[in-house]
Amino acid sequence: MFIGYPRSGHTLIGSLLDAHPNVILADELDALKFIQAGFSERQVFYLSLRNSRRSAAAGRMRTGYNYRIPNQWQGSFTDLQLVGDKMGGYTALRLQHHPTLLDLVRTQFSVKIKFVHVMRNPYDVISTMSVRDNRPLDRSIDKFFCLCDAVAHVKQRVAAADIYDLRHEDFVSRPRTVLKRLCDFFNLSCHDAYVAACEQIVFKSPHHSRYDVLWNRRLIDIVQRKLERFAFLADYIYD
Repeated sequence: MFIGYPRSGHTLIGSLLDAHPNVILADELDALKFIQAGFSERQVFYLSLRNSRRSAAAGRMRTGYNYRIPNQWQGSFTDLQLVGDKMGGYTALRLQHHPTLLDLVRTQFSVKIKFVHVMRNPYDVISTMSVRDNRPLDRSIDKFFCLCDAVAHVKQRVAAADIYDLRHEDFVSRPRTVLKRLCDFFNLSCHDAYVAACEQIVFKSPHHSRYDVLWNRRLIDIVQRKLERFAFLADYIYD
């Protein structure tokens, strides 16, 4: 499962994993919703596969970007080893608001549960949230830090070895290296042809959307102070 924030690069990472021959990665299925409703492991896995197939058939389009990886395995697989769901924000919030849900997943599912935590410069994330949701920066700041609290809650309840912290900026600068590490985290093979195909859809540099929005010093300082509460984000800065 993914935990994190919107506009941080989840869709890219989820699409790359779904292209792996041993992976089915749903695109915003919200698997925990079905688990809460009493769906079985087999039913949730079926819904994940159906979602992956539909997303692949639709071209893996999201917010105007094409995440299709030609000649790879999106929506299909050979030997299935990993089933997942890219639903970062809602997943973290559900686990925070329903403390017994994580225990339910652990007891009802016969597989190892692991998490991917995708991070991006918070000023970029908040800026894009503000533009896409058409809301003021201060409200987007509040929403972002609600998600930070949720992520921190999950991190307190999950062993560090079962959470992969992935920085969007690191991934864009070294996609091959980071993708191979991510595959290692899931005990997946990582063939050169797969890595090369994935690398083709990765931008050469991250977009600094914080410069597309008018930030004043007061809001910049508010975010910087709040970031100090979260060790996993504390070294991000505006400039």
